[in-house]
Amino acid sequence: QLQLVESGGGLVQPGGSLRLSCAASGFTLDYHVIGWFRQAPGKEREGVSCISVSVGSTNYAGSVKDRFTISRDNAKNTVYLQMNSRKPEDTAVKYCAAADVGESDYCLMYKYTNWGQGTQVTVSS
Repeated sequence: QLQLVESGGGLVQPGGSLRLSCAASGFTLDYHVIGWFRQAPGKEREGVSCISVSVGSTNYAGSVKDRFTISRDNAKNTVYLQMNSRKPEDTAVKYCAAADVGESDYCLMYKYTNWGQGTQVTVSS
């Protein structure tokens, strides 16, 4: 089975930037859709961004569009989430997850079946 490991979380000041990594272990990320999700304290998990690894197409939640960028490095079997202009409300546990490639272009609505354990991201001064 595909195993995912998130890294890069930590503390960042408001307005700062942070890059998260989602590395696959044992299996290639190609031919999968990789999504980034967040879960803030007391809130439901929500999709942030996703990428179809093989072709590079992406989707973003409206709340993070123009601030976050999802990208891939196929050689490293890794997907990244670049987070700029961080806001305190961005504080959350971030998860990456994998889904099978589907027919829809809106990959945030895919059924993600393989999840990483999460990495904490805190935005605070």
